[in-house]
Formats: sequence, structure tokens, C-alpha cells
Amino acid sequence: MAEVDKEGKTHKELRKEYTYNKLKGLGQEIIEEIEKNKVPNIRVPSRGTGNIVYDDAKRYYVLGDRFGRRSLGNVKQIRKLGQMVYVANFCKDLVAREKTATIREMYYVSEGWGISFKSQQESNIVGEDLEVTLGTTREDLGLMPEEDGASVYGDITLLDEVEVNAAKMGKSGYTISPTIDQVEFLDHNVDKVLAVETMGMFHRLVQENAHERFNCLIVGLKGQAARATRRFIKRVNTELKLPVYICNDGDPWGFHIAQVIISGSAKLAHVNHDLATPDAKFIGVTASDIINYDLPTDKLKDVDVMRLKELSKDPRYKTDFWQTEIKKMLKIGKKAEQQSFSKYGLEYVVDEYFPAKFEEMENQA
Repeated sequence: MAEVDKEGKTHKELRKEYTYNKLKGLGQEIIEEIEKNKVPNIRVPSRGTGNIVYDDAKRYYVLGDRFGRRSLGNVKQIRKLGQMVYVANFCKDLVAREKTATIREMYYVSEGWGISFKSQQESNIVGEDLEVTLGTTREDLGLMPEEDGASVYGDITLLDEVEVNAAKMGKSGYTISPTIDQVEFLDHNVDKVLAVETMGMFHRLVQENAHERFNCLIVGLKGQAARATRRFIKRVNTELKLPVYICNDGDPWGFHIAQVIISGSAKLAHVNHDLATPDAKFIGVTASDIINYDLPTDKLKDVDVMRLKELSKDPRYKTDFWQTEIKKMLKIGKKAEQQSFSKYGLEYVVDEYFPAKFEEMENQA
């Protein structure tokens, strides 16, 4: 059953009410300033690099306290403020009617506003400005990404319009909805989450019944995890108390994909509290794995070396684990893919590698 508050409202209804009131309040604030013969202006938190701070206590990037103002009294800001108001009104209508629109659709709809955008990049930025100004998420505003959702497979029952179980929807599992915050978790019979970078590894794990063998949910990230995927992982970790383990390719890009799930990204500092899962663990493929399992490898390219050196200076990678693995990869000068374990047979990752990794994690706990 969906969780409800003291007034009988579901999580989905509460988020809708909060977002709608925020949008309505923004418009009322502008109207009130006009009625008082004041110049309307909107306070917008800065998303510049100088206002993005790594919070050691929270273990993810957050926005600082700097902000700017969009004012109708500044000729250079009139157009951008007008665009922001139009986007807010568009989103208010979406929320009220419980509809969604892709960010691409919003860009085309804006052609009829009389204050259109020069490019979709410009409309995306204004959408992000509205998101950070209101302290809500793009998805709650009714704006959806274009990319397909990642997949989750395992014994979890969700309410997504209808009741579904992610282990009974074919071998591709449940596709994580862009509106994942409107999805209710009804029941589950797992004790951990295993997120893997490639869909090739996802399908291998499903075929080998890894969800049953490890009593876990399997999440296929499809490369860099989309916001909805990160939000799903965050929710199952905090709401269902499921530990999260991440297995990616053993290269700087795989490291980064994992770290964005763990500590968030600088670009989304304003919503990392909803997306980052600081307690998630990266279990491989590590540089140590490459050596210990004698995996097939490729030589690090110059761009890989440069990226590893960048990561070594990033505050998200300051722990002994990350510093050791980065230095080791630079020393051996090699990288490896998840599928490289197939050297020992298709079943090896499930029969040998993951059992060893989970045992290692349990011993460290």
C-alpha cells in the first residue's frame, strides 16, 4: 500500500502539492511587487563553479550561498526573466493537469510564446534555473529527459499506475520511470542492490539468475546513470535500507560513473541531496582486480592518464581506497572491461567474482 501522511495524502500527492504551491508562489510574488509599484525581480542561486562546494559531512557537492537576481529593471535581464516566467507557467499547467513534457517538447512549445529560445540548450538552462530557484526537481516540474530509462530486475513490487514486480516483466525487467518519485514501493524480498554499468553485464546476471543467488536487485545503468536511475538507487537505499554495490568497467570513466552515483555531480549540486547515495560501494572492476584476476586489458590512452590524474585531485576521490586504485592503474598503465571476466567462462562473474566481492564487503562491514 502507498504510504500516506496524517492527512491521508500519498507521497506523490504531497510532492505535487509542494511543487504547485512553489510555482504559484513565484507568480504571486511578481504580481505583488507590481501592485506595490516595485520592479519585479527573482532571486536565483548561483550555479557557477565558484558556488559549488564539496560538503565533507554530506559527502557530495552542494551549492554555496551566492545568488543573483533577475530583474525587469535591468534591460539585459528582461528576456531571460520573461522566459523563466513562461517556463514556470508552462510547468504549473503540467503539474495541475498531471501531465509531463520532454525538455525537447518544451523547446518547441516555446515557439508560440513570443519570447522563444535561440536553442534547446538555452531552454534547458532556464529550466535548470527554475529548478534551483524553487528548490524542486525537473521531474516534479513535469519536465522529462529524452533518454530511455535504465532497467531493474529482481523481487521488488512497485505501484507505477499499476502494480508490477520487476522479476515478472520478462528478462529486461522494469524500466525505471522518469517520474520515479511518483512510484510507490509496495514490497520487496531482497537484501542488496547490484548496479552494473553495461547492459551486457545486466543481461548476463539475469541469465545466470544472479538476483536469486545473491538475493539482490540488479540495476543496468546504461553507462552514465540518468537522474531517474540515481534517484531510484537513492530511494531504495534510504527507504528500503538496501546496501548498494556498483560494478563498472575498470577505467577512469567507469570510476567516474560510480562516483556520480555515490557523491553526485558538480553540475547537479542543487539536487544532489535527492540523487547521491554516499554509502554506496564501488566493488570493481578495480586496478587490483586487473592484477589479481589477470584480466585481458587495453593500454591506457593519454586521455585516460590525464583523466586519472584529474580524479586523484577531486575531493570525491580522497579516500585511501580511491587513491590506491588510481595510483595502481597509472602504474600498470592498463584498463579492463567488465566483460573481460569472460576469459574464464560466461558464468565466472556469478560463480566466482561477485561471491568473492560480496564476502569482502561483509568482512569490511
